[in-house]
Amino acid sequence: MTGETDLKTLLASMTPRLLAGTYVFVTLAPGVPQPEGLEPVMVFREREGATLIVTEDAASAAGLTASFRCRMITLNIHSSLEAVGFLAAITTRLAAAGMGVNPVSAFYHDHLFVPADRAEEAIVILENLAEESRPEATALPLIPLPGPSPRERGEGS
Repeated sequence: MTGETDLKTLLASMTPRLLAGTYVFVTLAPGVPQPEGLEPVMVFREREGATLIVTEDAASAAGLTASFRCRMITLNIHSSLEAVGFLAAITTRLAAAGMGVNPVSAFYHDHLFVPADRAEEAIVILENLAEESRPEATALPLIPLPGPSPRERGEGS
C-alpha cells in the first residue's frame, strides 16, 4: 500500500479528526536518555538534541520543560509519502487564518499539531477545505439572465 498521491483526491477525501488530550514539544540534550515510561508520539533526533512530542501530563510527570501546548489532528486518508502539495495546501489555509501548525508525516497518515486553544477552529477550516475540494462543491456555470446586461444598461464600467 503506497497511499494516495492525487492532490484533489487527498483534499476532497480527508477527514480531519481531533484527538483527545493536549500535547507539548520537549527536547532532550544529546546523550540524555528518554525518561523511563515516557511514550512519545514522535521522536526526531537533531544535532542539538532529540525533540519529542508527548502528552502534557506525561511531560509534567517526567519533569520536562514543555513548549507549544497543542492538540493533535489526524488527517484520515492514507496519503503517500511522495504526495505533492497536500500539506502545503493545508498549512497555507491554516496560515491564512493566522494559525501556526507543526505537521508530522507518518506512513499511513499526516498529523497536525495546532495551538491547543484553536484546535476546534482548525477542524472547521480543514472540514471546509475538504468540502470545497469535492467535485459536487464546484460552482455551476453562470447562466445569463434574459434582458440587457448591466453594462448594456450603462450601469457598469
